[in-house]
Amino acid sequence: MKLYYAETFNPRRACAVARYLESPVDYVRVDLARGEHRQPPYLALNPNGKVPLLVDGELHLWEADAIMVHLATLAGSDLWPTVPTLQVEVLRWLSWNQAHFLRHGGALYFEHLIKPWLGLGEPDAAAVAEAEKFFRHFAAVLDAHLAKREWLVGDRLGVADFAVSTPLGWAKEARLPLEGFEHLARWHRQLQAMPAWREPFPSTTAVGAAA
Repeated sequence: MKLYYAETFNPRRACAVARYLESPVDYVRVDLARGEHRQPPYLALNPNGKVPLLVDGELHLWEADAIMVHLATLAGSDLWPTVPTLQVEVLRWLSWNQAHFLRHGGALYFEHLIKPWLGLGEPDAAAVAEAEKFFRHFAAVLDAHLAKREWLVGDRLGVADFAVSTPLGWAKEARLPLEGFEHLARWHRQLQAMPAWREPFPSTTAVGAAA
């Protein structure tokens, strides 16, 4: 298997799960700054022109959440639960993350990291204020959920934790407004204790561009 990645938001969780599971993948770095993701050889593998991408034989699997589930299933890992009711619960958090937590965390990531990296000027104050407002709202939802549980779903670490925690990998740099969310902070500390989450990429030479 080959896992195509860059040191950016969405590949983070796919690489973290691959490292955590010690999956037998060859890592292929895609140079976003040079536009490799827009070149015909890569577009032939992933017509979206995005990372991450997992190539497993004839299967060309894009989208980080799907890649995490595929790797966990291949490994027989309980990162992806076998109980249908828990699977539905995981899907709920994956959907919630994409629509809310990751969305607004990603907006702050873009304003504070990507715009300077691309030379696009200063952060848009209005965009930052809006993203911070919504991020706090959904961080409160997450904090309340974690008040009575160690991990997001069930009683153990799972793909939902890797997915929803994605913005926290750049909490300081993206200036995420996390003050006052004690249960979220405890969960974050648990994640930081894991080398696979803390240092998910084969190389960490750059923040890279949003993907």
